[in-house]
Parts: sequence; C-alpha cells; structure tokens
Amino acid sequence: MKTNIQKRLGERIQKLRKLNGLSQETLAEQLGIATNTLSSIETGNAFMTSSTLEKIIETLNVSPQELFTFGDEHNNLDMYSYILKKLKSLKHDKDRLKILYSVIKGMF
Repeated sequence: MKTNIQKRLGERIQKLRKLNGLSQETLAEQLGIATNTLSSIETGNAFMTSSTLEKIIETLNVSPQELFTFGDEHNNLDMYSYILKKLKSLKHDKDRLKILYSVIKGMF
C-alpha cells in the first residue's frame, strides 16, 4: 500500500533525476539497482533500503533535507542547482555562453 511519503519521495527522486539529466537506466546503474526497482520507487510503489537512500543522496548530489523537501514549486536551491549544472555544460560552448552572458548582464 502506498503511503503519502513514499509517493512524494518517489516523485522528488524522479524530479531530481531529471534535473540531473539522468535516465532511469543510468541512475539505476549508478545506484546498483534494477531499473524496474527504481521505477517502483519513483512511482511510490516501493520503498528503498537505507543504503539505496544514501546512494541516491550521494549520486544526485543533494542533502537529505533537499531530498525530503516536497512542494509543487521550485525552491531556490533547486533552481540554483539546476542553473549551476547547466552552466557547467556551457563552459566550452562559446555561442550559447555569449547569449547567457548577455541575458545575465542585462538583468543587473
């Protein structure tokens, strides 16, 4: 039987996985669990062991507080983390970096 916390935690893990640009297959492999196990966790149909929970926190590079922050809106930490990850991917993309530079410069 699904509990609210299972469902909400699964949704949160899925959201953070996607923010990190990871597929279920990739994250499951990094966690050392089957893809269908991760799918069950994300849908709230299964709960994970404490060991898997620790691996999720480490692999998604979040604090336990961040993982258990439920809400429909993006919080500042989520948005900041997402922006930093995307910014790192632009490091060697001069054209896109110029565009972002112009946007940010125009904001301040």
